[in-house]
Amino acid sequence: MLTIQKNIPLAPLTTFKIGGPAKFFAEVRNEAELLEALDFAKENSLEIFMLGGGSNILFSDKGFDGLIIKIQEARDKIQKGIKITEKTIKCWAGENLSSIVNFAKENNLSGMEWAAGIPGTVGGAVRGNAGAPWGCMADSIESVRAVNLENKKIIDYSFDDCKFAYRDSIFKSNKDFIIISVILKLQKGERDMIEKKMQEILETRSKHQPRGLSSGSFFQNPVVSDEKLIAEFEKDTGKKIGENKSLYKQERGEVKLPAGWLIEEAGFKGKKIGGVMVSEKHANFFINDGTATAEDVVILAGIIKQKLREGYDVQIKEEIMYVGF
Repeated sequence: MLTIQKNIPLAPLTTFKIGGPAKFFAEVRNEAELLEALDFAKENSLEIFMLGGGSNILFSDKGFDGLIIKIQEARDKIQKGIKITEKTIKCWAGENLSSIVNFAKENNLSGMEWAAGIPGTVGGAVRGNAGAPWGCMADSIESVRAVNLENKKIIDYSFDDCKFAYRDSIFKSNKDFIIISVILKLQKGERDMIEKKMQEILETRSKHQPRGLSSGSFFQNPVVSDEKLIAEFEKDTGKKIGENKSLYKQERGEVKLPAGWLIEEAGFKGKKIGGVMVSEKHANFFINDGTATAEDVVILAGIIKQKLREGYDVQIKEEIMYVGF
């Protein structure tokens, strides 16, 4: 039977380790428990928030005045959490993304290597179309099963229905859609080659991404059209826009530039407000020294956004979610 808890601290449940308590809190491990939690929220007129692995989230210092539903891995993964066919994996939304990456490798299925080292759950990764220079969730989605909170109707969404975009999907733009499970469409591969690619990606992450208490990449890579700024990026990094597939070419000469490079260019590397600092290793990561508050993070983010807007005419948008503000 589902257990509803009260006043549960949220900071320990996130990678940022910041935030106040949840008024109500429930852990769910299957579809039935999820629907029971949603019923409780509806009966008590509570706002809900689905919490996965806790990355890409900043909870308010005040916490969350509603029901946090923490989606956990299934107790019986093979029977309930994960099902495999020749080239597909069906998995419960609460499964750990890294577990699915390794499960695919062990079953000689290729297509998820890009996600090696990315924290969080499958459902969270699909919702935000998580990605890296090597790929994104949309590359491997066949369909998504979700419940509509308005009528509790469960719907299977095809790939086209999901409306994936850069760090976005229909599930992110519509808070009434809660992901239940996902079917991943992969390709046959050789385990040794898959593992080799995963190791290469993990090594690259280790070289460029900082350790410490962080939410992950803080800002989305912004679209820019300033030719001088683009030329400065190419000169400074030695990377040619047209030769780098991770720098997505837009229409009208616009491109996405790395947020980290822009933040560093603006002089914010190492900038600190209270207990939070822009990483010295990668400027698109904010690091909590263990004493940071959500207010510290919001102030630092606001200063950076204002500087980029006024000094570079660049509108930069958070990749993380603000919850409870």
